[in-house]
Amino acid sequence: MPVTETVLRFPDLSTLDAQAVVGVVEDTQRWLLTDGVRVVATIVIALVARWALNRLVDRTVARMTARSTERAGETDAEGHLLATSTGLAGERHRARVQTVGSLLRSVGTVVIGVVAGLTVMDLIDLPVGPVLASAGVGGVAIGFGAQSLVKDFLSGIFMIFEDQYGVGDVVDTGEAIGTVEEVTLRVTRLRDFDGVVWYVRNGEIVRIGNRSQGYGAAWIDMPVSYRNDMDEVLSVLREVCDSFAADDAWAGKLIEPPTVLGVDSISGQTVTVKILAKCLAGEQFGVQRELRARIKAAFDEHDIQAPPLPPYTPGGTL
Repeated sequence: MPVTETVLRFPDLSTLDAQAVVGVVEDTQRWLLTDGVRVVATIVIALVARWALNRLVDRTVARMTARSTERAGETDAEGHLLATSTGLAGERHRARVQTVGSLLRSVGTVVIGVVAGLTVMDLIDLPVGPVLASAGVGGVAIGFGAQSLVKDFLSGIFMIFEDQYGVGDVVDTGEAIGTVEEVTLRVTRLRDFDGVVWYVRNGEIVRIGNRSQGYGAAWIDMPVSYRNDMDEVLSVLREVCDSFAADDAWAGKLIEPPTVLGVDSISGQTVTVKILAKCLAGEQFGVQRELRARIKAAFDEHDIQAPPLPPYTPGGTL
């Protein structure tokens, strides 16, 4: 069987049309000097716009952080820190502002990149219409298929912007009450007082109550017997409130000294006196317990009688 040889043959460069080569080079140079310059200019403008946007966001974040730090150190007319009485926690506020700034930078980068990409595609004669049509159809399909997901993300963005709550806050979402352990754009994780972890979708939160913002109100109702001298009862309660406010262990948790509001109701042989103590958010329960204990000890010391028990009937009913 004869053996055949494979010979590598190169094209004859002499057969190339010099005019065609020159035409291609001229067309390339012409494109580089017209549309090519526009493409480069578009990319440069996009990079400059992204840099300017990031710089603007960074300056805004720095200004807002500095302003919150200054405001946290101010005091109101009564000498209380505004950070204490209005719930402006410096670290939390800085974290929220930085999160919002990062979100704005990301959104701005995506928008600038999309606009620049479409502009470059149009300059190099790539069909933009089919891309936009495909994106529109895909967006509609995703919108119908992920309505709840989009709703959750939008709700999460607004929650972060408006600072409705943060990690460590005690909130009431309607479905669950507990301490916030994690906040994302889609879900909020809570742990209730029994230790149960709740995952609440942001889009399903219609209303929310934050028990950790601003100040807490400790309401105390003290029932006493109708036979007591009410002037003496009110005087004893005011002494207890004054001594409680002067206690260093509790003074830092109070926004203002407890106030004896007076007789709130009279029912049969029972007179109820109401007391209000403004304190730091989340401290109202401890303030209530401590004040009740001190008031009970003061009542025993001054022989102030408690309300009489209802009469008992043999049938077990009152």
